[in-house]
Formats: sequence, structure tokens, C-alpha cells
Amino acid sequence: MLVLALETSCDETSAGVVRDGKKILANVVTSQIDVHARYGGVVPELASRKHMEGIAVVIQEALRQAEVTVDDLEGVCVTRGPGLIGALLVGLSTAKAMAFALGIPWVGLHHMEGHILAVLLEKEVSFPFLALAVSGAHTHIYRVEGIGRYQTLGRTLDDAAGEAYDKVAKLLGLSYPGGAVIDRLAAEGDAAGLVFPRPLLHQDNLDFSFSGIKTAVLNYVRRLGAAPSDAEIRRICAAFQEASVEVLTVKTLRAVERTGLQRVVVAGGVACNRGLRERFRFLAQEHGFEVHFPSADLCGDNAAMLAVAGDFYLHRGGADGLEVNALAQWSLDSATFHRV
Repeated sequence: MLVLALETSCDETSAGVVRDGKKILANVVTSQIDVHARYGGVVPELASRKHMEGIAVVIQEALRQAEVTVDDLEGVCVTRGPGLIGALLVGLSTAKAMAFALGIPWVGLHHMEGHILAVLLEKEVSFPFLALAVSGAHTHIYRVEGIGRYQTLGRTLDDAAGEAYDKVAKLLGLSYPGGAVIDRLAAEGDAAGLVFPRPLLHQDNLDFSFSGIKTAVLNYVRRLGAAPSDAEIRRICAAFQEASVEVLTVKTLRAVERTGLQRVVVAGGVACNRGLRERFRFLAQEHGFEVHFPSADLCGDNAAMLAVAGDFYLHRGGADGLEVNALAQWSLDSATFHRV
């Protein structure tokens, strides 16, 4: 099928055109970073307004790049949730309107399902596999039996990893979004002698907690009694990244050992983190499992990633009706089983 995909769950407005759930013909992403940077985080009302301004523009550009017209489209898929409800409604309403006007089916998808399956746009990864989905709002470990068949093995109990990165960057006076900045400064810093806690690391579960690491950084900065120097900021970033990466990788390795699955997909915006990638590659070689990452363009929020599942469901008649609404919160375990 030739599918138009739309993503508006947070602060990226994106439209993609994908053929047969595999070939990306276009993947246009417009970021709102400049809008939200002054606030140190996403402002939901502003995000919704920017989506309304930009959705038609990114669709037109995606169609132009793909060298197709709306009449060529055979289906539409869109993020239904979870996310900012106002932002989600922009994409969902657009998808419904286009599907109704064109007389083609549409389907609303779980945001993290798109992230988990994005790697399949670039390479073959055999099912079943483990997926570490790590972003600004999610830190989950899933067992993935196939498209539409997911089981949550572990999840964050408070802050997601990406959220912790952004909050630590803000308290250090770094620019937004903080993940990429901390990753760069961590590579330049030396964490020797500075150790932040690893919450839940030694507990017998696969859950995560990042609030404590963030609070430990805050308390350390307060104890300094003055604004940290550039060298001290790099040191803090290095120590924070060491703690975060250790928690993410050790928990995932524990999941590999418990399930016996030898394939791991790391997905979501934090999957771009160089320190995280390097540590996973080392552990994969040491323990004999495969680890796969999407390319950087497919790690962040984008529309094309939705087309893998979107094409799969639409091709099998799993379309949604116009009564389907957006969901601010939505468990992936229950999001898709009814379609397959």
C-alpha cells in the first residue's frame, strides 16, 4: 500500500509517505525547539497551535518529495496516543478528514509501536526480540513477538530517561533539549570521584526510576554553593550519563538473561545517545546478543516510523472508524491486539 503517515504527539509535526511499510518515499519533520526552548520544556498549548499551523505544510511537502498526489494514497496512519492531547487531536483530525474525503481507510497507532518498529524500515530484525523504548516520556522494556503483539516487562516508575536528561540540563543552565548537549559534554568530562545513585539497579525487577538521579544532581549542585564552572559541568554530565546508561543497559541485559532472547532493539529519542550506543555494543559483544538501533533520523519523533505497523494493519483490514478518539495515556500491551 501507499500510506500517508502523520505524527503530532508532542513537539514535532511530521508527515511521511511510505510504500508497503518498507520504502520511505518522504519523511518530513518540522521541529518546534525554538518555540519551547525559552521555557525549558514543551508548552502543550503552544505545541498544539504550531501543529495546526504546520500540518498542511508538511503533508504538501511530503507528497511533493514522494512525487505522488493525494489521489495515489491508499491509506492513512496517525499517532493516536499517548501524548499531549491537544497535539494528538491535530494529527488525528487531519487523518480522519483526509481518509473520509478520499474514501480510504485510516488507522490510529500507539506512538511507541512506531519507535519500536522503526528499525524495520532499514534492516530485517527477526521476531521475537526485546525492545528498550527510551524517550522523553517513556522508558519501557517490551517483549515483541511480532507486529501487534507486545508485552511490557519493565517500565519507569517516575521520570523517563529523556525527561531526566532535559531536567538536569535545565538545572545546569544548558540549552533545550538537553539530551544531545549532555551527551556531548559527558564525552568531554571526567566523572572520576563523582558517583550518582543507580535507582532500582540491584532490585529483582526490570523497572526503572530516574527521579532519584535527577535529584542527586540537584543536591550536588546546591552543595557547590556557586554556579558550577564549565569543567565542573562537564564532570557532572559525565557522572550523570554514567549512572543513566548503567541503569538502562544493566536492566536490558537482565531482560536478555531472563527471557533468553538474543536480539535487542533500542528505540526512541534517547537511542541517539552515543554513550548509550557504545555501552550496548560493548555488552552485546561481551554477552553474545544482537543489538540494533534505528538511524538518528528515525530515533526522534517522525511519521515514517508509523507506517510499518500502519501498512500491516491496513493491509489486513484493521482500519478505525471516525468515532475513534485520541488517548493521552495508553498501554501498548492493549493498544493493538484486537487488530491481528
